[in-house]
Amino acid sequence: MSQIRFYALGGLGENGKNMYCVEIDRKILILDAGLKHPSGELLGIDAIVPDISYLETRKEDVVGVLVSHAHDKHIGALPMLLAAIPVKVYGTSFSIAVVKDMLKDQKIDLNTVNLNIVERKKPIDFGNFQVEFFSTTHSIPESSGFGIITEDGVIVYATDFNFDMNSGSFYQTDFQKLAEFHERGVLALLSESSGALSIGHSTTDFNLTRMIRETIRTAEHRIIVAMYSTELSNIQRVINEALAADKKISIIGRKAQRLVDIGETMGYIQIPPDRLVNLKFIDETNKNDFDDVVFLVTGEKHEPFFMLQRMVKGIDRLINLQTTDTVMMMCPPIIGTEKIAAKTYDALYRLGVDLVRIDRKALSFYHASTEDLKLLYTLLKPKYVIPITGEYRLQLAQYNLAMEYGYSHEQVVVIDNGEVVTFKDGVLEMQHDTVMNGSILIDGNFEADINDTVLKERELLSDDGFLLIIANIDAKERIMLNQPEIVSRGFMYMKDNEEVVKQIEAIYRQITEKQFSQRSIDWKVYKESVRYEVQKYLYKETKRKPIIIPVIIDTQSDKLCKVL
Repeated sequence: MSQIRFYALGGLGENGKNMYCVEIDRKILILDAGLKHPSGELLGIDAIVPDISYLETRKEDVVGVLVSHAHDKHIGALPMLLAAIPVKVYGTSFSIAVVKDMLKDQKIDLNTVNLNIVERKKPIDFGNFQVEFFSTTHSIPESSGFGIITEDGVIVYATDFNFDMNSGSFYQTDFQKLAEFHERGVLALLSESSGALSIGHSTTDFNLTRMIRETIRTAEHRIIVAMYSTELSNIQRVINEALAADKKISIIGRKAQRLVDIGETMGYIQIPPDRLVNLKFIDETNKNDFDDVVFLVTGEKHEPFFMLQRMVKGIDRLINLQTTDTVMMMCPPIIGTEKIAAKTYDALYRLGVDLVRIDRKALSFYHASTEDLKLLYTLLKPKYVIPITGEYRLQLAQYNLAMEYGYSHEQVVVIDNGEVVTFKDGVLEMQHDTVMNGSILIDGNFEADINDTVLKERELLSDDGFLLIIANIDAKERIMLNQPEIVSRGFMYMKDNEEVVKQIEAIYRQITEKQFSQRSIDWKVYKESVRYEVQKYLYKETKRKPIIIPVIIDTQSDKLCKVL
């Protein structure tokens, strides 16, 4: 009796953190290992990755990781995963090149990881099942889906795709492979839901090319184009129009430059060497005022907006914006960037540049819309459909679409992270198990998780600031050597609140005298009492809760008592 289990450790009910697992007779195959960019309230958090504790308990059963394409939402958690489970990684040549670059950036020795470049025409054999990659259309070269060939049928994984027939040669879908899967019989389709609320087909908008061309050719002075570094197809589109207008190209943004370098080396990005300009830092003799250069300001998430703000303020090392400049925004706000995007637009309008904002609808939509999903159903005729990749409302939209297409309630399965779908001998079981799942918050590197206490403290700091209480005592003689110094940051201006300062000093004196009356000073109780009583008083007076940091120094024993 054969058994196939499918579950997600991330990517369902959320935007990003994609990590899916197909378990065939206890062999676990991981489909993508991505991160999620945090929203604004997660202060100081750089990324959110899946909790892989369940996989760590079964690391001997994990046989490989398949990488669909080189976007952080699908490869960003690989450093964490490979550190815990040294497993083979399979991907196309471009995806593996970007993975190598990412691992090197994380200071991971490439000799310690097992990265494998796949040939799309050659199956990967895992014993009781095989995997075949097929090319898909997306915003980055060599994007792929997978066909997992089992004795009960093919499981097709199709994430981040569309059927745009106007895409370049590096971005075309392999329809022949989809037809082959159909001939073998498709047990289940795991298809993305990100565009399930968009009606029609996702296609290249020719108006986008026209707007880029018009902006570049009519601008009288410098042209600055803000873009996301992951959209290599749009980067090439801007490059093509700049070259056609006899302009040169300068790429600003560390990650974009590295991606472009990889793409250029492999032939996916094409820039004549004599048309690429490397900028020098601004000084008295150089202002980088080149009217014949198109400057691409690129990055991830908030980075294009952050760089533009620096340019507006005149503190950037490469470009200081002027009223004569033309700025074209090709990076519509995404989750977590709405505030910084609004501030950037406002700053650009105040400066008076010629601002061209490309509407989201005009940009190429690289996810499957309703008609793309229906076409995939038609090509594959899957027995079951499992919506993946997207918030719950988008999963539900694909569920409704599949029902309209003709599937029954029993054939379309909407699940959450950790929920297990089981097939026995090719038949879906209606009862679902669960596996451990969750999120790990990354601050700077992948070495440690950030807990709720740290996040709460950061939230308090951002809302109410902090208060330092610095004092010197002689613990042996039981005397206070000075009045405490009160330092406030982000809370209130202490010189204008003398009564508050006096009350804090009184609270500190009362707690200190109580400690002096004890046989020995309990430093933990001492500092916690100061923190608690001062915070209680301040909340009563101001309805705010700054973080209280007592720094109490015993000058005789050089003992430092503080709360960090």
